[in-house]
Amino acid sequence: MPAVKKKNMTEDLKERGRKHITPALVFHTDIEVRKAYGIHVEGSDGKTYMDFSSGLATVNIGHCPPEVLEAAKRQMDSLVHSGCIFRYSSEVELAERLSRITPGSIDMFFFSNSGAEAVEGAVKLARYATGRQGVISFIGGFHGRTMGALSITTSAARYRQGFHPLVPCVYHAPYPYCFRCHMGLERTTCATDCLEYLERILRYQITPEEVACMVIEPVLGEGGYIVPPADFIQKIRDLCSKHGILLIADEVQSGFGRTGKWFASEHFGLEPDIIVMAKGIASGFPLSAFGASAALMSKWSPGAHGTTFGGNPVSCAAAVATIDKIEKDRLLENAAAMGGYAISRLLEIKNRNKGIGDVRGLGLMIGVEFIKNDGSADKERLESVMNRCLDNGLVIIECGIDKNIARIMPPMIVTRQEIDKALSIFEEAVR
Repeated sequence: MPAVKKKNMTEDLKERGRKHITPALVFHTDIEVRKAYGIHVEGSDGKTYMDFSSGLATVNIGHCPPEVLEAAKRQMDSLVHSGCIFRYSSEVELAERLSRITPGSIDMFFFSNSGAEAVEGAVKLARYATGRQGVISFIGGFHGRTMGALSITTSAARYRQGFHPLVPCVYHAPYPYCFRCHMGLERTTCATDCLEYLERILRYQITPEEVACMVIEPVLGEGGYIVPPADFIQKIRDLCSKHGILLIADEVQSGFGRTGKWFASEHFGLEPDIIVMAKGIASGFPLSAFGASAALMSKWSPGAHGTTFGGNPVSCAAAVATIDKIEKDRLLENAAAMGGYAISRLLEIKNRNKGIGDVRGLGLMIGVEFIKNDGSADKERLESVMNRCLDNGLVIIECGIDKNIARIMPPMIVTRQEIDKALSIFEEAVR
């Protein structure tokens, strides 16, 4: 009788998952995790991988940081859930920490569970406080997949396919993607024509007096890891101030040190009216928030917005410990230094490989764009590179509408030696 081939754990897990987990949920790898720590993930296949995805830019200080786990365990010993029935200290402590590190006059917060939920709340606040309905976002932005957040998301039409009609009174202006300009221009001769297009929206489609808010990612995330010109961000701020439009900075992916500062807005001297944060806020515990000045938040009447699970005591305790760890270990400085070093290494790799068209980023939020000989997007090349990297123990993921941009986003604790090792694997995969 022939021997029965035993399935490995990963294949067994995939088969079980196919029966009971929706196919709408897409996983970037088939690694079944046995243990994760720091920048490393151990798979059930016995291999150890360097995670340069940071759990989708979420475990910014590494997987399972001991200080964060200890804080969460202490909180679990006293209170796990409140549901806005009871008061507890970890939520207040987190709000106090955030008021110290957020830009401008932001000093009051609403806690939610996910980035999309926080975006929804921020737009609700803007509409309620201004009495206006119009919302303007920017082409390529990713703000979430719930109906309101999806209505302002334009990083790819496929996310919106099958869900129309979406929330009305939403308009979209070009984001300055200078490598592939929406206007067909060159940065050296461009007079920020994206802004001119935005001004046309305010002349031809909706008056400024009807616009409640503009929602922008200071550095574009899922849409391509694109850093906009500083003058564009400042002109957006000036335009909003001129017309009484609230400016919402979506820092879900770019926040909590990812760019080498607490928030990417700081690189541009931007003081948003409302800021949205999630992902790196609590080292993987589910938590998000949006913040504004007390004067703006106070325009909301009690009960105008609410939550059952938002601001969970354990997640808040984890977030406080995350902020403390970033400050104590000077991880902002490390992210800036290691990001600069990684970009310099990647530019050298670009010079040796014509298939790389652009390297861009801030801190440890770096995009590497793959192109064909004619300059068009090369999705297939990047897929091959990612697979080769995975075979050699390095996890990277893609972004951009054509999925031809590699995201280089290791945890902020990464060392120069670890970057060298990872980028050696990456360059070998490119070759």
